[in-house]
Amino acid sequence: MSPAEVVDSDGGPKSGPGGGPEAAGTAPGAGRRSLSPLWTLGLFRSELTTTFRRWRTLALLGVLAAVPVLIGIAIKIETSDGGSVGGGGGPEGGAGPAFLTQITNNGLFLVFAALAATLPVFLPMAVGVIAGDAVAGEANGGTLRYLLVAPAGRTRLLLAKYAATLVFCLAATLAVAVSALIVGALLFPLGDVTTISGTSISFADGLVRAVLIALVVAASLIGLAALGLFVSTLTNSGIAAMATTVGLVITVQILDTIPQLHGIHPYLFPHYWLSFADLLREPFYWDDVLRNLGLQGVYAAVFGSAAWARFTAKDISA
Repeated sequence: MSPAEVVDSDGGPKSGPGGGPEAAGTAPGAGRRSLSPLWTLGLFRSELTTTFRRWRTLALLGVLAAVPVLIGIAIKIETSDGGSVGGGGGPEGGAGPAFLTQITNNGLFLVFAALAATLPVFLPMAVGVIAGDAVAGEANGGTLRYLLVAPAGRTRLLLAKYAATLVFCLAATLAVAVSALIVGALLFPLGDVTTISGTSISFADGLVRAVLIALVVAASLIGLAALGLFVSTLTNSGIAAMATTVGLVITVQILDTIPQLHGIHPYLFPHYWLSFADLLREPFYWDDVLRNLGLQGVYAAVFGSAAWARFTAKDISA
């Protein structure tokens, strides 16, 4: 690599033999440009556009949106003859998975059931694919070096990619929630919501809680997004980074189900994922929800810092 192609760890291109920015192929004032908030915002907008224009991203959102459709249709068919979810017509037969038994009475519960069904598997896998490919995909495609010479700055570029991944977390969660709400409204009646505590709240209040739960579910993925971004800085292969991130998700969730490892369960990032159900209590039960958000913040800080340390010291040759 020529001196003009060497990228400095703090974001800008290193000077060439002459010592000035011109020697590195950078116009005077480019460093000042990289400090502009508008430049940072433009970088984030560019990352966001790139992420959501990819067919892979659109396919992932499409698959996530299809999950509530399949759940809703399956429940509608199963209960079309007057039976209950899970088979059988009696109370015992109606004791299906959480939220599923309530869907036939209120379509809003399809939102909660769909989020509960996708959060352990589909949502984290989708986020793992996007986060794992964030840096490694650019390196594999040979565009990472040119992004840094722009100059984007390593720190700003990494933050922009993480922010774009967080937006995807929110978009993916909303794809599930909105699809479930539409399907629930089309296939089942809507009305007052019976909380887990047994009290009844209005549909409007239930809708507000559905929005709050969707935001909590999206926030539950920020730790995984940082972990995936860190993995992405370790390799130049996008496929390897995506596979590793998804593999880590599966491994950690398996560990979270082993009773003998109960001592480490509270420190595993998926442990409190389903705590969002506590927001359907009257009054709210915040303890596990706050533990979940705090744990995600710790993972984001630890692996975000590790990703920054690795990326700023990495020799960019592709």
